[in-house]
Amino acid sequence: MDPVEDTLRRLREAFGSGRTRPAEFRAAQLQGLGRFLQDNRQLLLDALAQDLHKSAFEADMSEFILCQNEVHLALRSLHTWMKDEPVATNLLTKLHSAFIRKEPFGLVLIIAPWNYPLNLTLVPLVGAIAAGNCVVLKPSEISKGTEKVLAEVLPRYLDQSCFAVVLGGPEDTGRLLEHRFDHILFTGSPRVGKIVMAAAAKHLTPVTLELGGKNPCYVDDDCDPQTVANRVTWFRYFNAGQTCVAPDYVLCSPETRERLLPALQNAITRFYGDDPQSSPNLGRIISQKHFKRLQGLLGCGRVAIGGQSDESELYIAPTVLVDVQETEPVMQEEIFGPILPLVTVRSLDEAIDFINRREKPLALYAFSNSSQVVNQVLEGTSSGSFGGNEGFIYMTLPSLPLGGVGHSGMGRYHGKFSFDTFSHHRACLLSPSGLERLNRIRYPPYGHWSQKLIRWALDSQSCTLL
Repeated sequence: MDPVEDTLRRLREAFGSGRTRPAEFRAAQLQGLGRFLQDNRQLLLDALAQDLHKSAFEADMSEFILCQNEVHLALRSLHTWMKDEPVATNLLTKLHSAFIRKEPFGLVLIIAPWNYPLNLTLVPLVGAIAAGNCVVLKPSEISKGTEKVLAEVLPRYLDQSCFAVVLGGPEDTGRLLEHRFDHILFTGSPRVGKIVMAAAAKHLTPVTLELGGKNPCYVDDDCDPQTVANRVTWFRYFNAGQTCVAPDYVLCSPETRERLLPALQNAITRFYGDDPQSSPNLGRIISQKHFKRLQGLLGCGRVAIGGQSDESELYIAPTVLVDVQETEPVMQEEIFGPILPLVTVRSLDEAIDFINRREKPLALYAFSNSSQVVNQVLEGTSSGSFGGNEGFIYMTLPSLPLGGVGHSGMGRYHGKFSFDTFSHHRACLLSPSGLERLNRIRYPPYGHWSQKLIRWALDSQSCTLL
């Protein structure tokens, strides 16, 4: 038998036995996940440093702490999340019990990316476990060090009859997708997201797609350029720009661009020193393939800051481009690297029109001293998430969902949103077995008064008045 098929059969049998449904089982698995993070911190830090040249602090901030927070929140909230949710009734169902029950889907597949290989693998896993599912994890083969730890060590902390880690490249993932799952969560590019969705459609499997895109950042004339530069520099070059919610380009007036450029240079020098290549706080590009692609993008427009690269280290300097054309590759594809194009517009309205002509982004940012301007951008556009005078720090809040819209994805997770994503919300109505005389009014033949009474009982206004 195909090893993958055998694994899936084993997991389906475990789910069918009801093993994952009790709260005690779910809590035990979440505790195991917490121990995995605690016991293997150094091993995972070494893997993240190997994969992305990620510093221990960046790893803590963007990987470990966020995963641990999700585990702790799920453990604290599990019983509340699992409770049946009562709903309102009408006059016809006043003596009934109406509620929503949160049921696990069954066998779910989580396909993770390489850029935050711990966070974007384990945070969805927390929700899938809390919701009572069996899970197949497919970590990225590109982040090899982290993949190895997840494959060899994580299973020791979880019930292996209910959870499995599957390895392999794109062809292996394609074969995996030929099997039927009850829910799939995929994080990656829109191109691969379409492949996942097409494979899921063959089995009518619901999907959550966390995709990327071109995230705009509007900078108003009414701003402090150094404050903007500090914030934009930090969240553009964090993880060497390999972040799905990082800004992909800045929109500003020509005057603001000239004020912003020296401020960006100042922030880059203060953050990473005169020689960013030697900074312990600047990551590296994940692979030679991605390095070559980014090196090609450096030829777009004109380099105003940075532009240096070193293939032997997979290093690309924090770079700012100007005079780029909308038709150039750097404005057509998601950059996913430490390159920031500045695009000039003549007005806020032109900036909003520029954003709305393109696919809806995963994230959108606006900087201005005027709250009216920030709100105008918020009201006039659509995106998966929005930051006013701030970067992706909202990602630290499990109370806010992560999810795209349109081309940038569908569905959402983080915190309770993860639990809901991996749960079937089952509509339930329980009626008393007696009291049949009260039901006679709804049976035919319908007399004049019974019709009038039923219409009144179904009218939501009548319930409100009572």
